[in-house]
Amino acid sequence: MPSTKAYLDFILDQLSEAGDVSCRPMMGEYVLYYRGKVIGGIYDDRFLVKSVPSAAAMMPDARKELPYDGAKEMLLVDNVDDRAFLRALLEAMYPQLPEPKKK
Repeated sequence: MPSTKAYLDFILDQLSEAGDVSCRPMMGEYVLYYRGKVIGGIYDDRFLVKSVPSAAAMMPDARKELPYDGAKEMLLVDNVDDRAFLRALLEAMYPQLPEPKKK
């Protein structure tokens, strides 16, 4: 089931305090970027982030889920109502995310 635009808009609003968050639609889902780096995405109306050490440390009980068949496991962010937590999560993850690939 593809993600809804309403859920995407909700997550983007929650992440707005972090600044420089963008998205790109991809096959009914949405890839999310923070300062140009992929942080995760919206998959089946779930906010999933890359499983980097800082994210795992901030969410030690987070469930690992597959965004789609054949993908790497990602961490489910279930604390989406806490804007301060979400901002801190993105800021902590940023240095551990790979640089964007050159085209």
